[in-house]
Amino acid sequence: MLTTAFLPGTPAWIDYGSPDVPATVAFYTGLFGWGHQTMPGGGDYGAFQHDGKTVAAVGSLTEAGARPAWILYFRSTDADATTKAVEQAGGTVRMPPGEVGPEGRIAQYTDPAGAQFAIWEPGRLTGLELVTEPGSLCWAELYTPDATAGRGFYQSVFDWQAEDMAMGELTYTVLTPATGAEIDSMAGIVPLASGRAHWLPYFEVPDCDAAVGRAQELGGAVLEPAQTVQGVGRFATLADPHGARFAVMASSS
Repeated sequence: MLTTAFLPGTPAWIDYGSPDVPATVAFYTGLFGWGHQTMPGGGDYGAFQHDGKTVAAVGSLTEAGARPAWILYFRSTDADATTKAVEQAGGTVRMPPGEVGPEGRIAQYTDPAGAQFAIWEPGRLTGLELVTEPGSLCWAELYTPDATAGRGFYQSVFDWQAEDMAMGELTYTVLTPATGAEIDSMAGIVPLASGRAHWLPYFEVPDCDAAVGRAQELGGAVLEPAQTVQGVGRFATLADPHGARFAVMASSS
């Protein structure tokens, strides 16, 4: 379960690189009921808020040829050390560690299979102000063609704990931060048969089917229809009007 304690290696921030920020803001505020506020001195980079608490952010795409996508930032205690670990494990540094004023430091990477991710070393800004509750980030999954290799890469970078679980014919790997307990599980690894490797964020919603219907009304598409997993909840995978993937989930109580 995600919390705002932000143990090292856990998701601490998420933002969206958009080709059309106003259109992206319109879609996600319409879907989740979020507010949006531009950050001082950040150009068009702004925060999505739920009940006055920051739950995500959005800004214009800055890399040539980059596709619209949600990017997860994992908590780092030393951005330089994490960057070195990424390079040693075979990853690519897309953006070297840099300061965001007094707020903290960021760096962005691509893993060996092509999935993009980032880190946040906090300064004044610890991270998201709300997670797990409706309208906020609640889970993440890595879709990768070689789950064993993906697991090894991220364990070498973040020292995550990993536990394999049988789910039908597939093996689902549950990830927990190095210093966490079972209750601190935060993400999973899913074998990918085809397509690009990627991280998929899950946003908690009160009603999965209602969220799917609303996403379609706003111009989104259903990639994986809603399904229910006993003891987990009901969830669906969607794409927004720009094609960026995300999931919605109504967790079991």
